[in-house]
Amino acid sequence: MERLRGAVKDYAWGSTSAIPALFDTVESETPVAELWLGTHTAGPATIGDGLAYSPEAPPAETDLRTYVLADPQGALGDDVARMGNTLPYLLKLIAPAKPLSLQVHPSREQAAQRFEDEERQGVPLSDPTRSYRDRNHKPELLLALDRFEAVAGFRAPRRVADVITGLPCEIAETMLSYLREDLSAEGIRRCFEYLLSEESRPSSDKVAALVAGCRARLERGESPSERADRIVTLLDSHYPGDPGVVASLLLNPVTLQPGEALFVPAGTVHAYLSGLGVEIMANSDNVLRAGLTSKHIDVPELLATVDYVAAPPIRIAPEHVSEVTRTYYAPVEDFELSVADLRTWNDTRSLPGRGPRILLALSGAIEVATKEQRITLNHGEGIFVRADEGKLQVRGVGKLIQADVP
Repeated sequence: MERLRGAVKDYAWGSTSAIPALFDTVESETPVAELWLGTHTAGPATIGDGLAYSPEAPPAETDLRTYVLADPQGALGDDVARMGNTLPYLLKLIAPAKPLSLQVHPSREQAAQRFEDEERQGVPLSDPTRSYRDRNHKPELLLALDRFEAVAGFRAPRRVADVITGLPCEIAETMLSYLREDLSAEGIRRCFEYLLSEESRPSSDKVAALVAGCRARLERGESPSERADRIVTLLDSHYPGDPGVVASLLLNPVTLQPGEALFVPAGTVHAYLSGLGVEIMANSDNVLRAGLTSKHIDVPELLATVDYVAAPPIRIAPEHVSEVTRTYYAPVEDFELSVADLRTWNDTRSLPGRGPRILLALSGAIEVATKEQRITLNHGEGIFVRADEGKLQVRGVGKLIQADVP
């Protein structure tokens, strides 16, 4: 077992306080949007003592990617190593203080093909106009630690029509005309493409007119969906004039309470709005953005990726695999996420899971033991467990997160 420190991502939308507060450290002067614990080339975790989040950590001699590549069979196990000599998942803490971009993730096949296309075109990985950072897909599961707000997946076409009916503006009338012609995924596709395509996207003045209509009916108490209209006004306060503000009306609002989880498969349009959560995903940083961002937007690529079929948000209920552990099983081969709530030092418990694992203590103090080693994880500390270290035993008082493979 090796102690880990995560890689901090200071994206502009991040909170300066949420992740530091989780680790009982002082508020950061810059955003702490995400903390990465994994082997991705864009931010591998490092091996060293101390907190998993440590703003003043000393330099580490080895990063986790280098460590795993030195012995992939032992670190990952034969079956995982055959998937590629790196961790198949990336574990994160995520803390948006303002909404993230409206985005979608590609399938594995699409990512592999388009990554190679950009390689042949000679687009550097560091180029901000590059769309594909790796060859992998990026399904993800978000577990809320605090109340977490998001939008994800398209509403049913009839519900979209209900939400935009009565808004006295050109954008609403145009979208209603598409839905009257086709109350199916095709109608939703036409609305979404109208908002984002270069040749048809509405001007900032037209977006402002729709936002004013949403705000006015909220004030009158006449909104058919107060949540949808409040999301529009929230997004407009951060991204005024962006057609992505309007696109949120096409999507399902999602509120996660602590302990609830949302799964986002490839092709699902989504945006995280606020909160604090644990996120686990395939080992990828491929993001195709639709709006609500100053970063690169590749509209044709995004529109070719989106699944327009209406579907409710995919909430993953945990399976209680023991008295102290619950596991969130996503329908992918890359990862699973477990939470152990331990209440006593007197009982030793087996921790389910296998292969390469990352553990993070969210509270308390917890002893983790293999046949040959014991480590006590205090609040905020994390470790990597090799596949060849076998089963784990745990005891203590606190909450423990585990990322592993199915």
